[in-house]
Amino acid sequence: MKAFVAKSPETPPSLIEIDSSEPVEGEVSVVIAACGLNFADLLLGKGQYQEKRPHPVTLGMELAGTITALGAGVEGFEIGEKVAVFAGAGGLAEQGWFPAERCVKLPSNMPMDVAAGFQVAYGSSHLALLEARLQPGETLLVLGAAGGVGLTAVEIGKLMGARVIACARGVAKGEIARKAGADYVFESEDPDLKSKLKDLGGVDVVFDPVGGPGFRTALSATRPRGRILLIGFASGDLPDIPANHLLVKNVSVLGFWWGGFVGFAPEALTSSLTQLLRWYAQGKLNPHISTVLPLERASEGLDLIRSRKATGKVVICCDGSD
Repeated sequence: MKAFVAKSPETPPSLIEIDSSEPVEGEVSVVIAACGLNFADLLLGKGQYQEKRPHPVTLGMELAGTITALGAGVEGFEIGEKVAVFAGAGGLAEQGWFPAERCVKLPSNMPMDVAAGFQVAYGSSHLALLEARLQPGETLLVLGAAGGVGLTAVEIGKLMGARVIACARGVAKGEIARKAGADYVFESEDPDLKSKLKDLGGVDVVFDPVGGPGFRTALSATRPRGRILLIGFASGDLPDIPANHLLVKNVSVLGFWWGGFVGFAPEALTSSLTQLLRWYAQGKLNPHISTVLPLERASEGLDLIRSRKATGKVVICCDGSD
């Protein structure tokens, strides 16, 4: 079968033929329809992701497909059921074998391409905002607001009753954030951003998947007792955190890695995804997919994420149905 594999941290991933297998105890076999791409896939290929995987490694952290076989001891699933899987790796392939505990059944009205890119982006935003204790009426600032995760933070923050300020690069990306529910939209590189945020009364919660200068601007505009969520560093710039500013302003900085909850609080992930899928089934969430590519063009999809040109999710179709 075909799979998009990083053979070593030093070599770029490529599409190759690998052997297929059968599910072992506790696993299900899935014919993969689509795989959502994430910034973490770039790190995974280079061996730089938090969850280390031995090379060669098939990229693709999240996917959707149809169960074709059940390993011993698997209960609650049936052959032919459509599922989304947070696999951690292995999604950019025609078929995969994954722990049943990492699978969730899909609502009947959820297409495979939507399901493939749903879990990490929506799951990260929802659980992070719960961890930050975002309250109705508070002001949420979302940096990188037109990206795969940032856009879902805008949407979920609004759904949770917050006043949402979105920062994005360029007019087109700003408009996408506005359509997702942002009350205010600002250019990320606006030299007057700090003063504009303060003119709005400052912010209570910051959602930052970018890092770099935006973090420092957000910190200066955060109200006392505010919370800053560090989701990632898509800019490649890990900001220095001035501890004295946190102390004087009574501000908290919270590190957040959604995948880490698999190890220490899987029930929190399950509860969050259950709520998110319920909202989707009710028509309260509108996932934005900017690009759909076939498996043969997975490298192009990763380049869109690397260059931060993507808006919403980039999805790879693995079954040739693009």
